[in-house]
Amino acid sequence: MATPVVTKTAWKLQEIVAHASNVSSLVLGKASGRLLATGGDDCRVNLWSINKPNCIMSLTGHTSPVESVRLNTPEELIVAGSQSGSIRVWDLEAAKILRTLMGHKANICSLDFHPYGEFVASGSQDTNIKLWDIRRKGCVFRYRGHSQAVRCLRFSPDGKWLASAADDHTVKLWDLTAGKMMSEFPGHTGPVNVVEFHPNEYLLASGSSDRTIRFWDLEKFQVVSCIEGEPGPVRSVLFNPDGCCLYSGCQDSLRVYGWEPERCFDVVLVSWGKVADLAVCNDQLIGVAFSQSNVSSYVVDLTRVTRTGTVAQDLVQDSRPLAQQSAHPSAPLRRIYERPSTACSKPQRVKQNSESERRSPSSEDDRDERESRAEIQNAEEYNEIFQPKNSISRTPPRRSEPFPAPPEDDAATAKEAAKPSPPMDSQFPVPNLEVLPRPPVVTPTPAPKAEPAIIPATRNEPIGLKASDFLPAVKIPQQAELVDEDAMSQIRKGHDTMCVVLTSRHKNLDTVRAVWTTGDIKTSVDSAVAINDLSVVVDLLNIVNQKASLWKLDLCTTVLPQIEKLLQSKYESYVQTGCTSLKLILQRFLPLITDILAAPPSVGVDISREERLHKCRLCYKQLKSISGLVKSKSALSGRHGSAFRELHLLMASLD
Repeated sequence: MATPVVTKTAWKLQEIVAHASNVSSLVLGKASGRLLATGGDDCRVNLWSINKPNCIMSLTGHTSPVESVRLNTPEELIVAGSQSGSIRVWDLEAAKILRTLMGHKANICSLDFHPYGEFVASGSQDTNIKLWDIRRKGCVFRYRGHSQAVRCLRFSPDGKWLASAADDHTVKLWDLTAGKMMSEFPGHTGPVNVVEFHPNEYLLASGSSDRTIRFWDLEKFQVVSCIEGEPGPVRSVLFNPDGCCLYSGCQDSLRVYGWEPERCFDVVLVSWGKVADLAVCNDQLIGVAFSQSNVSSYVVDLTRVTRTGTVAQDLVQDSRPLAQQSAHPSAPLRRIYERPSTACSKPQRVKQNSESERRSPSSEDDRDERESRAEIQNAEEYNEIFQPKNSISRTPPRRSEPFPAPPEDDAATAKEAAKPSPPMDSQFPVPNLEVLPRPPVVTPTPAPKAEPAIIPATRNEPIGLKASDFLPAVKIPQQAELVDEDAMSQIRKGHDTMCVVLTSRHKNLDTVRAVWTTGDIKTSVDSAVAINDLSVVVDLLNIVNQKASLWKLDLCTTVLPQIEKLLQSKYESYVQTGCTSLKLILQRFLPLITDILAAPPSVGVDISREERLHKCRLCYKQLKSISGLVKSKSALSGRHGSAFRELHLLMASLD
């Protein structure tokens, strides 16, 4: 493992191998800032203590990759949503499955616990939002309004509202007691990835892939300010606990913002890449990021970060209640949340649950117990965190010690970093730079390497080829220095077949390009199909897919048979191109095709209408053929499975 970057303000805490396969989701416990939950493609949910190398607990039961996880505020329950649409809730203190919730038709993209009542909200690729009663194992209400996947859900601090962000570029606010949408906040020009409520005021922040952060007034339902120019898509934001500023986890940096007026207080360089979640504890900001099967954690010392003018210091000494203090003296004070003194009342049941959402507690509980397990990997840490001796005070403690900062980056630091770190204790010492052990999860015995069914688009070595076959033999004794001509001749040797293939492909593309320059897109596609080389078709479709206005109905009749071939290809890039083209056709032409076929026959002779009707019948027949293939592949896991499930939803009207 590389030596962590040592700065005065931010440093890397540790890096662990969290799963036997890729990590697909993670979340930090916001109350303690010390508990980490990760979900992986191995269908497991693993629990970790920050700055500890060993897995505390591994939760099983899901049969598809875990794409969303969330901890409740006391860090006693955890909910995980899978790619198949199922949701499971575990009781961490009892170390057992609590509920299994079924009802979504696509993968779960977002989850959140109600701050007071025993409710969970879930958002899915099927565009629906569901509110679940954990006690009764049923769906309380389903909220409809988004047209694309729901990427983030957040309950308001008083538990009366639910904010949702989706790929349709909108943020919506739902009233839980009335069971209806209160307001919609348009304005973003890209998918909205994250929303966050202000801890005190009626204020909402949203971050989008269009590299902007917008602040919304929840009394007037209008935008307060907009921060533009983020270095990349906004995926993680968090208000400071006292509400004085907003933290934005950007690409390799932390940015601190105010909103009235919009301004950037500070920028801290942190080498965390794409940070996935943030938490604040003991004047330290904890950030976690993941790449493949590795999870890295970072610490930013907030005492060295500019968060506002003099307000941050005044808030600590002010004897007034926090809710009565304004983080921005020049800004008008907004309405404050009225937090209930008791558990929040149950949201109004607006409609009766469907049969698929009502479940019998008798047989399902037994099946959940058999299929789901909580494997305690580290009994000592589990007892310390989830089974403390004093039932009133939970560990990790609310007043845990902050992580000590490494020494500053100078000559003495280099020598000090080479020394082994002392034994771990409750003070969370600077980590040893040795490679951390893998978590104690069961990994299958590696099978002999074989050619995969789907060849990935990005790979480090050729599939089915040996690089040594293409390299010249090296003679160790008395190897003479080669001149340029000899070197080039040795490089070309043995590559005649590949040169012929590439030359032929280049010639075919030149032929298609010559037709393309005439402006006849249909003829150029016909020429590419006539060449009978899928690689040429893929190259052409990658161009056409970038401009949806190039697609016409007669073009669909030519392309659809080629798309069916691409979807069955073993090359990942071919499948991706086929899925993209099919999605464009379904979104632009499927409503037109179904309307024309359903229309009554016309009176008289209309040649153009007859031609259009003939093209629609051809397209409908080809789409019906493709729909069976899409349905059979929708059970796949990973990125391909998500793409095919989305296509299957779009093709539902064909059934």
